[in-house]
Amino acid sequence: MTHEEKKTAKIVEELTMFFFALEASYIDTRIERKDRKVTICLEADFHPSFADKLSHLDHYLNGQKNDGMSDIYWELAGSGDPGESSQLLLVGMMIDHADIALEADRVRLTMYREV
Repeated sequence: MTHEEKKTAKIVEELTMFFFALEASYIDTRIERKDRKVTICLEADFHPSFADKLSHLDHYLNGQKNDGMSDIYWELAGSGDPGESSQLLLVGMMIDHADIALEADRVRLTMYREV
């Protein structure tokens, strides 16, 4: 497994643990690789009492990027407590862009990475 494939797996792992912490009963992920681009699609439900945890999702996933930080800290993904915003910030550093569709009890994320 290459370094970039491990990063993709860490992203999926971190988001899966995040949604488990939000009491998700349904999590569906799909990874598509084409040329030097990876698309990660995730759809999950969550308990409505955790909606506030998702209100800043765009900030965490589409915030300022720091490739140097991502290269150093990507292996820490999954090491914190599930649901921590610091873990989402790390995921945000590991992707180029995320499209987020948020509903009352369901979220759809499409994340893009150049590898």
